[in-house]
Amino acid sequence: MNIKQTIKQLLNHKTLTRDEARQVLINIAKESYNKSEVVAFLTVFMMRPVTVEELSGFRDALLDLCLRIDLSDFRTIDMCGTGGDGQNTFNVSTLASLVVAGAGAKVSKHGNYGVSSSCGSSNVMEYLGYRFTNDEETLKMQLDKANICFLHAPLFHPAMKAVAPIRKELGLKTFFNMLGPMVNPSFPEHQLVGVFSLELARVYQYIYQQTSKQYVIVHALDGYDEVSLTGDFKAITNAGEQIYSPADFNMNQIKPDEIFGGDTVPDAAEIFIRVLEGKGTDAQNNVVIANAGLALNCYNPEKGLESNIEEARKSLLEGKAANVMSTLLSM
Repeated sequence: MNIKQTIKQLLNHKTLTRDEARQVLINIAKESYNKSEVVAFLTVFMMRPVTVEELSGFRDALLDLCLRIDLSDFRTIDMCGTGGDGQNTFNVSTLASLVVAGAGAKVSKHGNYGVSSSCGSSNVMEYLGYRFTNDEETLKMQLDKANICFLHAPLFHPAMKAVAPIRKELGLKTFFNMLGPMVNPSFPEHQLVGVFSLELARVYQYIYQQTSKQYVIVHALDGYDEVSLTGDFKAITNAGEQIYSPADFNMNQIKPDEIFGGDTVPDAAEIFIRVLEGKGTDAQNNVVIANAGLALNCYNPEKGLESNIEEARKSLLEGKAANVMSTLLSM
């Protein structure tokens, strides 16, 4: 595919078919284009929304090229946000994942280094001593013993690896932010995914309706890609959609600065450990519990939301989530 021709068409307000989008991304992964061509291509999608066809094609390419990991012996859930909301919160979905594992669910967490925030899940886990691997047996053992394993995207997605330095230099959200949660190489049956806009929530809903996944797509109406408790949020599931307020979770509304994530990886790790050890503020604890409770409700809907939030609270405040982390680091 001639990338210059493709870019010219895109600049003339044309869109790509699913197959064209797939082919371009495969070529980017093979490093068939030079850096400025890739930047120009990415820039188009910062100036207009990506279509369902285009995003589906990009997703197809990443899944075709990825190193698949078979965790089908376990019933797993993934929890991650697209990032790109510009809010720089602490590592809520990573902590919530440990809380969900502490409550007995099996979590295959897909993550990466922070691109649009100062510290992604991979930054904090690596800083705390977790060693990333794509060895299937090791990952299965972690799931078996600790209920959780972390799948560091670059180890499974050569296409992402090829474009990582460019994304880092740009420091802006690209369609790769939108793709991250869709391309977990272990294909979990359940997923809580946070997105940075309602428009993207609709695109996700459309794509996920074509799968057998049990999903919850979350968007806080004030712009967060997670349940932030700073206001109302929308949750879209297989069964429909609903707007919740913090009061629906028996929690108080909080201020944005109460869930700030720090400016550096050490700052973020310090907040992370404090919350994990049960020494977080009420605001920090509640945000983690709310996200974990919603994920548990996707995993065990028969228990009901209230009971799942209670399970999440116990997991965090009774040290079960902290045990998960120490088990994981001791392996």
